[in-house]
Formats: sequence, C-alpha cells, structure tokens
Amino acid sequence: MASNLVIVESPAKAKTIKQYLGKSYTVIASMGHVRDLPKSQMGIDLDNNFEPKYITIRGKGDLISKLKKEAKTAKKIFLATDPDREGEAISWHLAQLLDVDVNSKCRIAFNEITKSAVTAAVKEPRPINADLVDAQQARRVLDRIVGYKISPLLWKKVKKGLSAGRVQSVTTRLIVDREREIENFIPEEFWNLDAILKKGDKGEKFTASFYGKGGKKKKLTSKTDVDKVCEAINSADFIVTDVKSGEKNRYPAPPFTTSTLQQEASRKLNFTVKRTMMAAQQLYEGVSVEGRGTVGLITYMRTDSLRIANDALVDARDYIGTKYGKDFLPSSARVYKTKNNAQDAHEAIRPTYVSLTPADVKGSLSADMYKLYKLIWERFIACQMEHAVYDTTNVDIDANGYTFKASGSKLKFKGFMALYVEGRDDGAEEKDNTLPKLSVGDKLMAEKIENAQHFTQPPPRYTEATLVKALEEKGIGRPSTYAPTITTITARGYVARDKKQLTPTELGTVVTDIMTSHFADVVDVEFTANMEKELDSIEDGAVEWEKVIGGFYTPFKDTLAKAEAEIGKVKIEDEVSDVKCEKCGRLMVYKMGRFGKFLACPGFPECRNAKPIVKETGAACPVCGGKILEKKSQRGKIYFGCEHNPKCEFMSWDAPVKDKKCPDCGGLLLQKNSRKGNLLICWNEKCGYKEELKK
Repeated sequence: MASNLVIVESPAKAKTIKQYLGKSYTVIASMGHVRDLPKSQMGIDLDNNFEPKYITIRGKGDLISKLKKEAKTAKKIFLATDPDREGEAISWHLAQLLDVDVNSKCRIAFNEITKSAVTAAVKEPRPINADLVDAQQARRVLDRIVGYKISPLLWKKVKKGLSAGRVQSVTTRLIVDREREIENFIPEEFWNLDAILKKGDKGEKFTASFYGKGGKKKKLTSKTDVDKVCEAINSADFIVTDVKSGEKNRYPAPPFTTSTLQQEASRKLNFTVKRTMMAAQQLYEGVSVEGRGTVGLITYMRTDSLRIANDALVDARDYIGTKYGKDFLPSSARVYKTKNNAQDAHEAIRPTYVSLTPADVKGSLSADMYKLYKLIWERFIACQMEHAVYDTTNVDIDANGYTFKASGSKLKFKGFMALYVEGRDDGAEEKDNTLPKLSVGDKLMAEKIENAQHFTQPPPRYTEATLVKALEEKGIGRPSTYAPTITTITARGYVARDKKQLTPTELGTVVTDIMTSHFADVVDVEFTANMEKELDSIEDGAVEWEKVIGGFYTPFKDTLAKAEAEIGKVKIEDEVSDVKCEKCGRLMVYKMGRFGKFLACPGFPECRNAKPIVKETGAACPVCGGKILEKKSQRGKIYFGCEHNPKCEFMSWDAPVKDKKCPDCGGLLLQKNSRKGNLLICWNEKCGYKEELKK
C-alpha cells in the first residue's frame, strides 16, 4: 500500500517526525540543499534577467534517485523543510526535481517539532510560497555576483585565496574601523574625588562622590581642580541637604531571538556563535529523552520575533504559580513587541514543553545541548515572572558649597531574578549597596578623602556577542547569516580571535581599504542595510527580485571596470617566525589555511616543507617526560597533549603548571578554571591534592 512521503533536511528531524506520523508515512532527509549554483563558474546569466543556472550538488545523485523512486509510488508528497526562506527554497528545488506542482498543497511547515504541531501541519498543507523562494534566490544571486566578480580581482591584485562577500566585507569593515578608532583615540584626563563618611563615631561608613558646586555638575579634569576642592572642604562640615527614598523596578529580559541567544551564550557560556547554532539545531530537530522518545525540545532557532504562542504562555504561568507562588506571577501574561523590521513568521525561541525542565533532560543531552537548553528554558520562564523590586536611597551632601552624592539600593523582592538574570557585555553584576539611615540636616564626619586620576578609554574591541548585536542594530544580514559570516572572516584570515576579542589582521585591513576605496557601496553599512530591506520587500511580494538585482548590478558593473583599471598590485609580506626549516635552513613564515595558521617554508615551490605551529607549555609530561604542547581539537578547543602523542596517552583540558610541583606527591599540577573559581589540582587522581587560587 502506497504511503505518504515527507521530505525534511536532516536525519535527526526525520527520526523525530517519523515517530509522530506513524506507519502510513515515509520520512526521508534531503541532507540540506540538493541543487545550487555551480562552484566552477558564475552560474548566472547576467544578460538574461539574471537567470540562475542550478545544478545537482556533487554527491547527491544516489539520494535524489532514492527520492525520485519514493516519490513515484507515494500517495502524497509533503515538503517539510525549515520554516524560513532557505527552507522554502529547498522545498522549491525538491519540487522541481520530483515533478511536484509548486502550486499544489505540497508544503508543510512547523515552528516546533512536536506531535501536535506536526500533525496539525500535515492536515493543512499549502502551496510553495513563491515570494519566499524569490527572496532567497535574490540573496543568493546578489551574493554570487559580489563574490564571483570581486574575489578574482583580489586574487589578481593582492593574493590568491581571498574572497569578498556582501555581508562578510561590511562585517570585516566594522572590525577594522573599530581598531582604527582605538588606535586614533586620544585619552582625556579626569579625576574622581570620594569622601568616606560616617554619622557619629560609631556610624556605618559609606562613600559619597564629588558631583559639583552648588548642586550643578562639574568635572574634575586636573590635579589642580582636585586640590582646589580638597582645600575648600578640608575642615568643612558635611551636611545632608536632601534624602530621596523610593523603589526601582527591574523587568525581565524578553525571550530569545537568534541574535540575543547568540549574544547571551557568548557572555554566559563562552560559546562561539557557530557552537551555539549547532547545539540549538540539535535541540530543535529532536533528542531522544528517556521516557518520552524523540522530542524536539525548542522552537525554531532562526527568528527575530518575540511572539509567544498562547498555549506556551499558559504553561509558563501554570509552572510559575505552582513552583514559585502567586507573588511571582504577574496579573497577566507579558507580551513583548517585535521590532518593525523583524520577520514575524515564527515565535521567539522557547522550550516546546515547559514541563521538561533542564534537570529532567540533563541525562539525555550532550554538555553543550544541556547548557543551551537550560539558558533557553530559564530565560523563557523568567520572561513571564514578576519584576524585581529594589529599595533605593539617593543622598545629596554639602561641604562648603561643594556637592557630594551617595546612592544605595537593596533588593526587596527577587521576582524573576530568583531564576535568571541577563548577562552584561562588561561582565559586571548588580550588587546591593546599602546606605545608613540619614536625614536632612545630619552632620557627617569625613574619615578620609580619596582621589584618583583616570583617563577616558577607547571603545572596546568587538567580541562575537557585541558584533552580533551591532550587526542586528545596523540591519546587516539576517539572524541566520551571523554565524557563517563570522566563521568566514576568521577562516579567511581577515580577523583573528584574541581570547574573546576580534581583531583585524593586516590582510583584513588591506582588503577592507581596497573595498572601501573602490567598492564603497558594498562595504557601506547604510547601503547594506537598505539592500536587506529590499530583500524583505521581495518576500512581502512588493517588488520583483530581478528588478532589485538589476538596480544593484548596473552601477556595480561600472564600479568593477573602474576598479580593475585603478587598483595596483598590493604586496603583503608573510610574517616571519623564528623556526628554521629543517630541509633548507630558511626561517619559516606563517600562512593561513583552511584550519587556521600554519608554518610554511618561504622557498616554495623549491621547498614545500610545511608543519603545524607548536606551542610549548614548558611543562614535562608526567607519563613519558616529553614536552607538553598546547594543541587545538577539531572543534577549535584548546587542550594539552604530549609531543609523543599518540604513542604517549597524556592529554588534559586543564593547563599544566610549569614552575610548581604537587606538594604531596611531587607530580604535575594542572590549573582548572571555572566560573565557580580557579583550582590547582594534581594530575595524579589517586593523590587528590587541590589548592584554591584567588581570581
């Protein structure tokens, strides 16, 4: 008996959906895209209305044959790819290959992979949305034109292997411009002046900071300014002139969108954007949970909407009322307003089942998946909890005409903070700062006057979190593009990571300067943001995609010809290392490859010697006595291994200490760092020595 055929992108998604639909459905994964533009050529007919030439992706032949065979005997075909532009385009390509009428009711989409969502979608199939397909096609064609026209020019004028891209080039420019801001920053001097005060001999001490004169704000910009104030207040009485007490409310952060999830995972979990999206994809597609079978644990993770389904709000409020009590439950559900330029087709990112707490699923998840699920679950529940309340006090103090101010706050009611508090880019946390009970007219004793010189600081370098925030605020790209964009600019060697900070390389700076001088529009933030709006207008059916591409390409063609004539040959010297080539004796140079930097002989092609960069720790292997080296795993995580690996089995995620031995057994010490604190631990587990370190 013929069954219904459902086609999804991934095997994990197929497994989850198959469980929900039963025996009368065959569920097969397309393994992502099945057709694309060819890699070896432009693949776009620039003279024929930008007609794209799609080919079957290499290696997909057998899979497509299998899909065609199943489609021939299928009772009904459902295309169930992801609910966004990319997913719609994959469904369109599948329809072309399988001779499915795109106007027939063949397309099903769901925001969450749960039994109710999947079965409801199957009951209400729809035609493929041509506007969504056109929007994706326009983006693909636009990016192909920029990349395949500018990249060869960079190969010719700078060096082989370079690439330019519509979103990657403007993203690199942001990082280059920030570095120049830092380099050109002129610090300005300023001073802080604090009085350590108390009321009476046994009163509680507190700090009041200089504000100005006669209630008007005044900056202290030199030691002369400070000395003048200090002289005036040296023997003056400090009199309380105003006391204001009140309450301050702190409201929960909204549920996650793609960009805010990426930012928070970077701040709190130290995840890269790519790592976050990999874990989120797995949580969305389905995980085998003990006692529940395969379950999609979160809603679709590519979204910039803050909308929440009513059923989910009811579940969250029921949980809060039961777990925390009525004081933590607002009188009505919180509704968050989505930004004007956001795509509201999906919900915010939330758990599909509120009842599945992080503790319930921990044993079924990998470490990354658990951490991310916990973050998403807690953020969602917290967004529906009552606000936190602080008692606040603000005090004005006069000393011989000069004004000092002190402020205090104390948490009165935790509200949502009992569960979750949003992270900050500066890593700071809000702490209670209480003041003693003060009244107008109180005379205070100055126990100490402190002053400190400071200089204004340049803007900080971007981290992945702050870069994602900037891209979103400036309207560059879409949530789904942030992870691949950051991966591309680091892989190409345009940007390097220094701990969490992103810094431009010389190559990135040179390429950005060329792009800024000759392709100003391509790297212009406002132009890129406006182009994003035009792509959105295609999705809304307001404009034809060929017109948008034509409007871009006509001036771009002239710009390209002009750049070809004007750009001279740019020479970028390779950075020279202190490592001698063991084959020819030359000092090796640093090169950038697919997997990051490596050492290569500058005598290429006569000498083709190349090797990985070895970073010694200075510590000896406790197993064989060899050198312990710092290495990188395939996922880019740093670990420490013996130089004789794989013959020697020593490996550690914790850094070896080179200048100190275990006081108990004389063995190797490792430094274990975590959010809870830093420890020195003995490598020998039988020894068990531990020593707490101050942060």
